[in-house]
Amino acid sequence: MSEAGTPRPAGAVLHSERLYVPWWAWPLPLIAAALLAAEIHMGYPGVRAWLPYVVLLTLTVLLLIAAGRVRIRVTAGDGNGEPELWAGDAHLPLRFAGEVEVIGKRDKRKALGPELDPAAFVVHRGWIGSLVRVHLTDPGDPTPYWVVSTRRPERLARLLRGEDAG
Repeated sequence: MSEAGTPRPAGAVLHSERLYVPWWAWPLPLIAAALLAAEIHMGYPGVRAWLPYVVLLTLTVLLLIAAGRVRIRVTAGDGNGEPELWAGDAHLPLRFAGEVEVIGKRDKRKALGPELDPAAFVVHRGWIGSLVRVHLTDPGDPTPYWVVSTRRPERLARLLRGEDAG
């Protein structure tokens, strides 16, 4: 795994997706921010009339964008590197990827609840229905597996198993 601030992945990108917040999840937070701004405003003139709307709506949009900034990538090894799975700033060399499981919508709750190992590395976004669980084979790593949200679980699983290179 990589710490924040490490260099970005090198080599060809075989799979890349951003876990963005879908359009249908935006209205409710924006309405809530507008209602909170209206509560602060409460009919007063001057700065209190417009500042809460500007601040709260802008902050809500920035939070929604930040929640969807995580990228899931699989890079091919070039001359110096090796194939890796990137989840945000964390990366896993594929030589340490063991069994790969696709977890659908129906089994997601169980996989993230009673079956989840507390030492697992998790990159989960609730608005994405499927997951991929990658068991690690590195004896020096205390992390038993990675659980990663993905919109294309079958493709990601094939890449991690080495079945699909392009």
